Amino acid sequence: MSLTGKISTELPVHATADKWFHILTKKLHHVQHVAGKVHGAKLHEGDDWHTNDSVKHWTYTLDGKTVTCLETIESVDEQKKTIVFKLFGEAVDGKYKPLKLIFEAIEKDGGRTAIRWSIEYEKLREDVHPPYAYLELYDHVIKDVDAHIVEAEKNATK
Repeated sequence: MSLTGKISTELPVHATADKWFHILTKKLHHVQHVAGKVHGAKLHEGDDWHTNDSVKHWTYTLDGKTVTCLETIESVDEQKKTIVFKLFGEAVDGKYKPLKLIFEAIEKDGGRTAIRWSIEYEKLREDVHPPYAYLELYDHVIKDVDAHIVEAEKNATK
């Protein structure tokens, strides 16, 4: 059995890839206010949510339990609308080495957009399952954030 792997989820969304990328690169702290399974987030270290040296502390529901972890941004690619995060601490430690979480806002044919979250992981032991619960969490986050973006656009045009 392999201890390393990569899993991903991709969902179509209504908001544009540019709007999605903007939310995650400029307004990441707002996710806690619109995603139902995210209960809170705060800066753990640093002065800015969107710099590579800042550490954020997230509280969220995973497998029906409220858990926490720490997160940093490893890289941002504006051309590809991709952000690489590192998740570690509390909910991750003891099961995995730091998780590499990759966000991609993908422009599809016909003007459609999809959001893909991928997780690269290394389990610390063979009896640990791949982090599938995180994919479920990010599916919920995608749906909640997309609904928020669409609603904000409707309200802006009123």
